Amino acid sequence: MRLDKYLKVSRLIKRRTVANDACDAARITVNGKPAKASYQVKTGDIIEIAFGQRTMKVEVLAIAEHALKADAAAMYREIS
Repeated sequence: MRLDKYLKVSRLIKRRTVANDACDAARITVNGKPAKASYQVKTGDIIEIAFGQRTMKVEVLAIAEHALKADAAAMYREIS
C-alpha cells in the first residue's frame, strides 16, 4: 500500500492530500530515510512524522485497504 494511503487509512493524517504534501515537504521518513508518497509500506517499517515542533514515531503492525475508526489504531504502534 502507498505511504500516503496508509497514513490516511490508519488515521495518522486526516486526508490523503495532506499526507502527500507532507511527503513532498520531506516531513515523513520511513526507516530513517525521507520517503515519497508512492513508497510501498510493509509491516515492520518505522514511520516518523514531523508535526511542527512535535515528532511522532510509529511502527507498522498491519496493512488494510479499509479500516473502521475503532480498528485504525491497531494498524500501528507508537514508539516513544
